Amino acid sequence: MFTGIIESLGTIIEINKKPNQLILTVESELAQELKVDQSLSHNGICLTITKIENNRFQVCAVQETIDKTTIGNWVISDQVNLERGIKLSDRLDGHIVQGHVDSVGKCTEIVDEAGNRIYTFLFDPSFAPLLVEKGSVVIDGVSLTCYNVTRHSFQVTIIPYTFENTCFKNLELTSAVNLEFDILGKYLQRHLSLK
Repeated sequence: MFTGIIESLGTIIEINKKPNQLILTVESELAQELKVDQSLSHNGICLTITKIENNRFQVCAVQETIDKTTIGNWVISDQVNLERGIKLSDRLDGHIVQGHVDSVGKCTEIVDEAGNRIYTFLFDPSFAPLLVEKGSVVIDGVSLTCYNVTRHSFQVTIIPYTFENTCFKNLELTSAVNLEFDILGKYLQRHLSLK
């Protein structure tokens, strides 16, 4: 379980493609604070640490993850947003995040507004019931408030601090992003579908 508050950036330094899986080696200042078998969010994808060596660690992504996230498009030298799982004693500064990506969205507009940046994203309209005006959404692991929500798009505003300390600084027009919608909305949708 995560909060969507990014702790650090990691850099992909090796990608080993195997049948139905990817083994990624990531370099990060967090590496020495991690342990094998620990869950770590990578651009919103919850992956298990399988090996740690100095300032590097390895994770494995299975085919389901490759099919439903952006991980299959990552290349060496790409940066990723990293967040460790929360402790029950921590403040919930973002919102409840599972690290289970629902869909891939696409950036269609970036507007600089007095230092803040407004991003517009397209998403699969089948997820429209899970987005509400001023509600929570996770983009590449970052907990954000969405607005100007339509059946297929929404906007978020990124302040300078978030821009400089996350992968938002690397996003471009048409960039694909991992989206996770609010778990409360998912439970409500499921409940209503069973009536």
